[in-house]
Amino acid sequence: MKILVAGIGNIFLGDDGFGVEVARRLARRPMREGVLVADFGIRGVHLAYELLGGYDAIVLVDAVPLGEAPGTIAVIEPDLRDLAPADDDLEPALDAHSMSPAAVLRTLAGLGGSVGRVLVVGCQPAVLTEGIGLSEPVAAAVEAALDAVDEAVQELCVREREESRT
Repeated sequence: MKILVAGIGNIFLGDDGFGVEVARRLARRPMREGVLVADFGIRGVHLAYELLGGYDAIVLVDAVPLGEAPGTIAVIEPDLRDLAPADDDLEPALDAHSMSPAAVLRTLAGLGGSVGRVLVVGCQPAVLTEGIGLSEPVAAAVEAALDAVDEAVQELCVREREESRT
């Protein structure tokens, strides 16, 4: 199984750099075979093109508005049918500096690619204004996010093994 763990976000906008920080820390850890960890930052088009390489799953790590207390971690599996491009939206997006995870997946579809499963490890941000560095509650949540990514990768691999047996 080939899995991409992608940290995304803008390190110059406070807690929006959450995914980048998690990817940076994950890159120092040993990962199971077939798992690539990368910091994509604000390079959404680059991420879409990377996904054309044939991944079975992607784990996106990002600051996500959850409506919860800052630092809350959630693992979300979006319905990919909701992300399919409309007939008038088949051209890939060209603004690489403002692409949300949904826009990346729409761009991927517009390029003719797809990915089997998508999980988002999201963290409720506290501060999204100009400035480098995570707020205290979001910085404190990084360790929990590392564990959430590990669990997500494990779950993806277990489910893949179970599905390949049937």
